[in-house]
Amino acid sequence: MPEVTIVGGGLAGSEAAWQLARAGIRVRLVEMRPLRPTPAHKTDRLAELVCSNSFRSDDCFGNAVGLLHEEMRRLDSLIMGVADRHKLPAGSALAVDREGFSAAVTEALSSHPRVTIERRVVERLPPRGDGPVIVATGPLTHEALALDIRRVGGEKELAFFDAIAPIVYKDSIDFSKAWMQSRWDEAGPGGGGADYINCPLDRDRYEAFVDALLAAEKIEFREWEKDTPYFEGCLPIEVMAERGRETLRFGPMKPVGLVDPRTGKRPWAVVQLRRDNALGTLWNMVGFQTKLKHGEQVRVFRMIPGLEQAEFARLGGLHRNTFLNGPRLLDPTLRFRPMPWIRFAGQITGCEGYVESAALGLLAARFWIAELAGEEPAPPPPETAHGALLAHVTGGARAETFQPMNVNFGLFPPLPPEVPKNARKRAMAERALRALDSWLATRARPRTSACQSRKIG
Repeated sequence: MPEVTIVGGGLAGSEAAWQLARAGIRVRLVEMRPLRPTPAHKTDRLAELVCSNSFRSDDCFGNAVGLLHEEMRRLDSLIMGVADRHKLPAGSALAVDREGFSAAVTEALSSHPRVTIERRVVERLPPRGDGPVIVATGPLTHEALALDIRRVGGEKELAFFDAIAPIVYKDSIDFSKAWMQSRWDEAGPGGGGADYINCPLDRDRYEAFVDALLAAEKIEFREWEKDTPYFEGCLPIEVMAERGRETLRFGPMKPVGLVDPRTGKRPWAVVQLRRDNALGTLWNMVGFQTKLKHGEQVRVFRMIPGLEQAEFARLGGLHRNTFLNGPRLLDPTLRFRPMPWIRFAGQITGCEGYVESAALGLLAARFWIAELAGEEPAPPPPETAHGALLAHVTGGARAETFQPMNVNFGLFPPLPPEVPKNARKRAMAERALRALDSWLATRARPRTSACQSRKIG
């Protein structure tokens, strides 16, 4: 029986292990935690969520990440299956109980008869004699392994900083000032139309908050880190504030779709908190990634109405992420060009986001499944969310300016110009699901899921 070694037990590595084991292939899943901790992880569990607990929109016909969710469900994704079983109220988003989620993924893999989990540090890329390999070490790849990847790939290291948001105890929030409401009262999976805690700011309080944010003490970069760019999709809130006084009010603090029940009016700005665990005791400050010093976070964030007495289960932090220049180093099936017995998957390939990482782990595994069966690996059609994301990290983006990217409809092949603008997202989604089902027809039977039961164009 063949065996595939997977280095890294995050979302991508866990998904890859599941896909391979379900196909009858033995898996050696190597994870360095707890022997070697990272600045962001808190446990030794597989698929630990280190930042937000949200998988973002679950709308398969109106949002590209929701479409990716649906495609993964049809591909028998472990990550999506567990997420669906551990979902929390979060409006139109799919949020999960982070503890229950990672515990369930760990249990599914540790109890699988074809999966062996090893706890050790990998400092060099495995040689050809080790057999097929998937490297899914994520954005916090061990320094020695990162150096070896850079040495073999011949590319200058590319890196960015990723900040995490604070988590607040619900019972410390003042609900005489805060209220429950989803934007536009929109209901989502596992919830209703009031899934977020909203803390309103009038104009004066907003201006004072921005002043305090700009003046607060921040974590200093080390000399070798100063030129490292942020990922635009996860900017620290104080960096956003530096770009202009109105940036936050049109970004994570936008008040649109929300009405303060005390005044009957839309506030000048709003801080939203999203449920972070199944008990509903912990709430994540949405979009409040930060590199402020911990004492400054407490001082500044307690200026927000409703959070004056806030107690924090976790304060925000900062960690350094590393990724490959995929368009130069990866072939169309995620194979590492200098060492073709190795495939890369997850955030280290230059994708961004939980589900995007897991999706590339899923694809890397399916490519090995085909190859070990003596077949030619066939990438999914570019019209699918998987195909569009894969194309971006393996050649769709310019190598000279390559940066991490979430899945979005801008990565998909264009529709005919006669398709009306207000119908384009749904048309792209319908086209994607038809293409995915056609691709799957010769490989596996699609699973039934919520969106699949709807009429597809």
